[in-house]
Amino acid sequence: MSHAAGLGERTGTVKNKRDYQLYTQKPVVAAGRKRDEMYFAGLIQQKDSVGFYFFPIYCCDDVKAKLSPELLKHLDGKACFHFKQLTPQLKKHIDAALKIGLKAYRERKWI
Repeated sequence: MSHAAGLGERTGTVKNKRDYQLYTQKPVVAAGRKRDEMYFAGLIQQKDSVGFYFFPIYCCDDVKAKLSPELLKHLDGKACFHFKQLTPQLKKHIDAALKIGLKAYRERKWI
């Protein structure tokens, strides 16, 4: 995956579901706490949809305002998007969100 540069990849972390997770690979300080790693994003195949978990929207105040309204229609909770069908346009919005999130993490020196 082109967005995974500088991030660690994991699969098989969610019991009985297909998943793919990305984490930072170095210690970070966020919200005044030192962490060994920081979650970035992940996909989990659900029964009738795919969950896209996008942590930059949760931990970086400026990220949500930069996301497309079309993508935000799928936001369910603080950092989770659910998709029943991936259209080419929606894929572009997700790609843009990943770039925005990577930039936010890089600016904070988490990657």
